[in-house]
Amino acid sequence: MITVSDSAKNKIFELRSKEGKSNNNNIRVSVQGGGCSGLMYDLDFDSEIKERDEVFEDKGVKILVDKKSLLYLLGTTLDFSDGLNGKGFQFVNPNASRTCGCGESFSV
Repeated sequence: MITVSDSAKNKIFELRSKEGKSNNNNIRVSVQGGGCSGLMYDLDFDSEIKERDEVFEDKGVKILVDKKSLLYLLGTTLDFSDGLNGKGFQFVNPNASRTCGCGESFSV
């Protein structure tokens, strides 16, 4: 399961509205090779649910994850921060053994 913090939920709804996306535009979270720690998170709007997707819903946010990425993301919380230490979406991933300073890449 992937969960969403209240601040991430609010920002997702704000961005979806600002970009003119409908409620059919869900959040797609995936993991790709790259970044300074070996794996990178990818986050985007997507209206297509693919056959091999797992679908989670938390706080009214539908999250789409392909099965390969799900292995790295189980138990992750999507958060959003706009504080002094940075602004943006952050992944609180219990599977990550190491993360880079920017929080956009990790290793297991």
